[in-house]
Amino acid sequence: MRKIAICLSTIACAAFMATAIAQTPAAHPAFGAWGVDLSAMDKSVKPGDDFFMFVNGAWYKNTAIPPDRTRTGSFDDLIVLSEKRMRDLMTGIEAKPVAQLTDEEKKLRDLYDAFTDTAQIDARGLEPVRKDLDFIAALKSRSDIARAMGLQGRSTTSIFGTRVMADAKDPSKFDMNVGQAGLGMPDRDYYLRADKSLGDTRDAYRKHIATMLSLAGTKDAQARADAVFNFETALADAQWPAAERRNADKTYNPMTISALSKYAPGFDWPAFFTAEGLSLKSPAGERIVVLHENTAIAAMAKAFGTAPVSVLRDYLTVHYLDNMADYLPKAVDDAHFEFYGKVLNGQMVQLPRDTRGVHVLDRRLGHPLGKLYVAKYFPPESKAKVEELVGNILKAYDADIRTLSWMTEATRQKALDKLHAFVPHVGYPDKWRDFSGLSISRDDLIGDIERSDVFEWKYRLDRIDQPVDRNEWNMTPPTVNAYYTPNFNSIFFPAAILQPPFFDPNADDAVNYGGIGAVIGHEISHGFDDQGSKYDGSGALRSWWTEEDRKNFEQRTDMLGKQYSGYEALPGFFVNGKLTMGENIGDNSGIAIAYKAYHIALSGKDAPVLDGYTGDQRFFLSYGQIWREKQREGALRAQVISNPHSPAQFRADGTTRNQDAWYAAFDVKPGDKYYLPPDQRVHMW
Repeated sequence: MRKIAICLSTIACAAFMATAIAQTPAAHPAFGAWGVDLSAMDKSVKPGDDFFMFVNGAWYKNTAIPPDRTRTGSFDDLIVLSEKRMRDLMTGIEAKPVAQLTDEEKKLRDLYDAFTDTAQIDARGLEPVRKDLDFIAALKSRSDIARAMGLQGRSTTSIFGTRVMADAKDPSKFDMNVGQAGLGMPDRDYYLRADKSLGDTRDAYRKHIATMLSLAGTKDAQARADAVFNFETALADAQWPAAERRNADKTYNPMTISALSKYAPGFDWPAFFTAEGLSLKSPAGERIVVLHENTAIAAMAKAFGTAPVSVLRDYLTVHYLDNMADYLPKAVDDAHFEFYGKVLNGQMVQLPRDTRGVHVLDRRLGHPLGKLYVAKYFPPESKAKVEELVGNILKAYDADIRTLSWMTEATRQKALDKLHAFVPHVGYPDKWRDFSGLSISRDDLIGDIERSDVFEWKYRLDRIDQPVDRNEWNMTPPTVNAYYTPNFNSIFFPAAILQPPFFDPNADDAVNYGGIGAVIGHEISHGFDDQGSKYDGSGALRSWWTEEDRKNFEQRTDMLGKQYSGYEALPGFFVNGKLTMGENIGDNSGIAIAYKAYHIALSGKDAPVLDGYTGDQRFFLSYGQIWREKQREGALRAQVISNPHSPAQFRADGTTRNQDAWYAAFDVKPGDKYYLPPDQRVHMW
């Protein structure tokens, strides 16, 4: 997962203490009598031995992962719900006479129909992409390859990822950012780490490359596939480990394009950027780009400069087919799924075509679809209730910062200044994007995708020398997620996550604070995690800490990292405490702040006991329920290696064991597996 209310005085805080989530007595929660699925629990498990299984054990034992999914659980239930709602929206559009469709509805219908018309896709074979495959085959030099990697609308893969982003040290302007990319497997460890399961995956990937080359009509496919694999291995060897890529200080390396050409020779940077449409001059002079993994970029450019052009052409061909597999005949689509679905993630069968289709719409026409989604499924009352809850959590954070024992007054004031500058966004954008400039044709699926790529890239590139819109969303309303943007100092909560078990207006207050309250607290905490805390209230990468306070903070993060690095997700695969640090801080701080907010909302009164559970117990049960998840081994392995989020079990167990109130609520004692002595519990925010 990826921050305005301010407590201005003790009177404002006192007023907040009486605030609770509005509930409708006549309505019923989605789960149980007060919001938690008690039938999912396994009470034979002691809470202190495995809180995740205590809350979710019966569900875990009795639930099978659907064959078309890599996992199932609370998040996934909402994803399935969001998919159904998007399909229902499309059913409504399909039922309308064409003459009654708006321009946006017609685009949605035409793209959806083109994607789901597999008979037409299979009948056309590779003919719609022949021009692109021929273009790749005709490339004669490394400069040609670099130029092709920069072209938009060709679905070519570049070894360098580029993105227009707000400048980390001056968030009022946009920069072109450049980072390492180009691997066909999720992370460099898949190429370099000595492990049997990863070795088997490497073998399967070599075969996959050969299959894609064969589908493109290539001779000697396996030998050429081995050369492509060796090139990607050289890229992987040059790249930074995932944990290092999180470092905000190390990943800010601005330089001119001419300086980049000298720093990272072997790759034709001017040809690449010109193909992307980026002018080499800016209004201020020579264009400056920001390198992320700078030393990796230099080493990757060297690897590119020594690779044969024939290997680079094959590399582009393979990745082109993988990028376009969703829109190509069954043989290509199945070959892509065989590796990326089955081998990497353990998924047994593809999602139904209509479900895949609404995901295409969400990616390609997210705002036109999102408008329809929120109009039907996210009423203004829900938005208002969540905005009120966000304000409550921000006020609790304010109260918390004022009482931190480890922080000096100078840093405390800066932290409060940053908190008070947080901007929350709930449900959907205030301003929808205009998609009138995108042409969609019912009978030209490949053209639709390529035009969509160009349209999206141009939208982002055109901002490069323009003022920054700090209210811009990077997720669509049907997305089940939330995020924090450090350059905007803002949190975003799409409509689709604001559903039970995360948020239920008819549930007990403790349940909502333990659910969406902890999620809100998590996102706010990203502004104060090990990297987000390097940005000030304006969103600039600028230290606002005293040296003493930063040292105290890092002592706590070191303790937390060691805790999580001890969690073994699969035999031989441990959580990377450095890679997951930001999310672990978010989890631990988010639940702590949500708990404070819940008790402030009680106004000093005791919560009622419901079905034998106290308010504190219901709060933690709710928190454990939102992390209910069962995952396939391949997907779990990929997450542990490359994902900054800890596996769900440790998001429940690893977080609660640092909360003093959890020990009291469930009588957790020394000798219980997850018991931590008080001096080993990490408290930051």
